[in-house]
Amino acid sequence: MNYFIHCLKNYANFSGRARRKEYWMFVLFTAIFAILFAGLDNLLGTTISFNHPTEGLMKLPYGYFYFAFGLAMLVPGIAAIVRRFHDIGKSGWWYFIAFVPCIGIFPLIYFLVKAGDTGDNQFGPDPKA
Repeated sequence: MNYFIHCLKNYANFSGRARRKEYWMFVLFTAIFAILFAGLDNLLGTTISFNHPTEGLMKLPYGYFYFAFGLAMLVPGIAAIVRRFHDIGKSGWWYFIAFVPCIGIFPLIYFLVKAGDTGDNQFGPDPKA
């Protein structure tokens, strides 16, 4: 939980480095809270309904609380990814490789699970030290 709070405190900090553990714990707690907010939407009846042209009335399994949480986590999530790229010695602009159709996700995942550089690099000191 400390890593999640650390990422929230560095809400828009795109400099420095983030360890693998910090990034993946942030992802884990974000997913847990997203599931909880989706459940809260279902419990309170704040899920989103819309009229589909061929299917009729459709109801999404999530709603306003889920979307508000997702919007609130957008900037800290991107900042954590950028700091994670810095830990492996790459520019944060490598994040855009995810937008390459069909294959972009594979190098992105590889970079996110790769061990960070040992010692200092151009983006800052080793976060493990």
